[in-house]
Amino acid sequence: MRTQPNVLAIVLAGGEGKRLFPLTEDRAKPAVPFGGAYRLIDFVLSNLVNAGYLKIAVLTQYKSHSLDRHISEAWSLSGPTSQYIASVPAQQRRGKRWFTGSADALLQSLNLIYDEKPAYVIVFGADHVYRMDPFQMVQEHIASGRSCSVAGIRVPRQEATAFGCIQSDDDGTITQFLEKPADPPSTPDDPDVAYASMGNYVFTTEALVQALLEDENNPDSDHDMGGDIIPYFVDRGDAHVYDFSTNEVPGATERDKGYWRDVGTIDAFYEAHMDLISVHPVFNLYNGMWPIHSTDNKNLPPAKFTQGGIAQSSMVAPGSIISGGTVRNSVLSGDVHVAEGATVEGSVLMPGVRIGKGAVVRHAILDKNAYVREGEIIGVDRARDEARFKISPGGVVVVGKNQVV
Repeated sequence: MRTQPNVLAIVLAGGEGKRLFPLTEDRAKPAVPFGGAYRLIDFVLSNLVNAGYLKIAVLTQYKSHSLDRHISEAWSLSGPTSQYIASVPAQQRRGKRWFTGSADALLQSLNLIYDEKPAYVIVFGADHVYRMDPFQMVQEHIASGRSCSVAGIRVPRQEATAFGCIQSDDDGTITQFLEKPADPPSTPDDPDVAYASMGNYVFTTEALVQALLEDENNPDSDHDMGGDIIPYFVDRGDAHVYDFSTNEVPGATERDKGYWRDVGTIDAFYEAHMDLISVHPVFNLYNGMWPIHSTDNKNLPPAKFTQGGIAQSSMVAPGSIISGGTVRNSVLSGDVHVAEGATVEGSVLMPGVRIGKGAVVRHAILDKNAYVREGEIIGVDRARDEARFKISPGGVVVVGKNQVV
């Protein structure tokens, strides 16, 4: 059993997720289903729980009903203990306003910190796909003697322009924190690689509270964690970079070690699903030593294949029925039905989707309860699809929730 300091984990889950529209039309981004049996928030919560952190506040705001319900049903910690995973909505505790930024979300939730009196505060995002042991980051944060630690993932410098980038010296002290720089700084040991911020932070509590209170009174601040709070610590020489590549997760394979994906766009969301279904997956959901927890499909029977129905190089969740249809290179969530003669290829089908007889679905994402009528074709005729659906820059066709095609 690990000896843990008093740590409060705060998960920022209020994001609107505009780039994932229409998947976020009716739900918060962290509540978007992923991988057939999960929601995006299940990854960060699993990492925290597996590491032994069981005091977790999830800050919500945008269209949070399905997210709140999922947390209450799938992440209930019952019993007479001090452990909890609590969904905390915006409460206007510091004036008649909603959260104006991620730092403001923490500022308006200082009561959680005052009540818990933790020595350290973990602040993680809620919409990334990865495995990580946060305990190792907390231990390195304590050893560094700094007030703030930022998790950095190594990416090729030419790809780092889309991220907040970290420049550090040889001992890990962050010397610059740059938002989406045209010329990303390299890591101290590799000129071709840059540290991109993962949006995961560890703070010493007193220093975090002071930073938030000062930021509140700064008229030039956007009240953003990456844009304002992290630079606050960097300017004081009080920020440390945690190299994600050093994180050792039990059961990780050489292929999926260090995997992390920001699934903030339709193409990134789609590609992360394709990562799951190769013979030797780039991200392995079957690691029982560091499981991704969820109970979304707890009341569904096993998947069924009838009348010659087949699924090749695919994941099929409980409750799904492939009745004489063919599924290839796809991820099917629970309670999906594929009828006789239908073909699903290179697609992601969310819970409750129905594919009618003889229908064809290719290179598409179908949101919850979408219904494709008999003989309909999606992902074949680009011009026809553009008139009916959103199509991503990568050519992924997206059918919205409850849409009848």
